[in-house]
Amino acid sequence: MNARWIEVADRVHVRRHEELDLSLGLIVGDEACLVVDTGGDETQGAEWAAAVRTVTPLPWTVVLTHAHFDHSFGTKAFLPCPVFAHPNCVDELVVEGAADKDNWAAYYDRQHRPDIANAIRATRIALPTTLVSERVTVDLGGRTVEIEQFGRGHTDHDLVLRVPDADVVFAGDLVENGAPPAFEGSFPAAWPTALAGLLELTGPDTVVVPGHGEPVDAAYVAAQRADIAAVVELAAAFAAGSITLKDVLRDSPFSVETTSKALASLTGRNRSAR
Repeated sequence: MNARWIEVADRVHVRRHEELDLSLGLIVGDEACLVVDTGGDETQGAEWAAAVRTVTPLPWTVVLTHAHFDHSFGTKAFLPCPVFAHPNCVDELVVEGAADKDNWAAYYDRQHRPDIANAIRATRIALPTTLVSERVTVDLGGRTVEIEQFGRGHTDHDLVLRVPDADVVFAGDLVENGAPPAFEGSFPAAWPTALAGLLELTGPDTVVVPGHGEPVDAAYVAAQRADIAAVVELAAAFAAGSITLKDVLRDSPFSVETTSKALASLTGRNRSAR
């Protein structure tokens, strides 16, 4: 798969993939490194692990920002190693993992991409081993990484990583660049609160790495938070009967399709969709 490196700060790297506009992360310390997400199947995971080894030979720890296939299905290629994730990430991989494999393999079949479809089908889902339910710190030797969850948003288990000495934050899919927020199965009403927590980690020069798209700054995150909050407010007004669906779709900062997905999640429909 086509991919390229970006070094967003000293020894903080992002691997940018053309497929799904995916961003994977690598944080290097003096004694160890930390891998942020593992890709969408074992083949991509192995390619990602090999790319990491072109940068550093240090032992690695893996952190999964959330359970969705493109961020977590490549984990097997990195084992044995510690794999950090929120407890609900483990639950989702156990409950939804097999169905996600089938659904995404079928998606790539429809896209006439049998290479990816077959790689997803052949993937063995590896479960996280170290659960993060409160703020933890990982020592890489001369550099620490803080891992935290700020509540429900894109999922009910999004993890955010901060590299304090480099002023870099990895946001997972709480932040999207180049595409609207992925509302299917999400928690839009709580999402602005999660982003407010993320923004507390940032300053004017902070680099924020989204799960998809090029790195952004805190101002971009604040603007995306405002857009999500606006949709939530419109949905509340619609539910109260003070505005019509036509008003919601007209005034939303997102497209009709994206707004409809947000409304579906806000009303409890489509909870398990991806």
